[in-house]
Amino acid sequence: MIRTVVTPQNTDLHLSIPKDYIGKQIEVLLFPMDEPMETSPVKKIQWQKYKGIVSAGRAEEMQKYVTQSRNEWERNT
Repeated sequence: MIRTVVTPQNTDLHLSIPKDYIGKQIEVLLFPMDEPMETSPVKKIQWQKYKGIVSAGRAEEMQKYVTQSRNEWERNT
């Protein structure tokens, strides 16, 4: 990926495309830096409301399952 910021001096801009990009689709974006890009709002999760929802015994079972799954995953590589 190539990303750069330029300040145009006129209405023309010349782009040099790297050889390994030839024949591939590329995306070219053009927007002024003072114009904010659209982003989706990040919703904060209130983790406190979930505290204590799982019993200690169930949490231990779940942790053992996760550990076993990770060990099996690592074994296959």
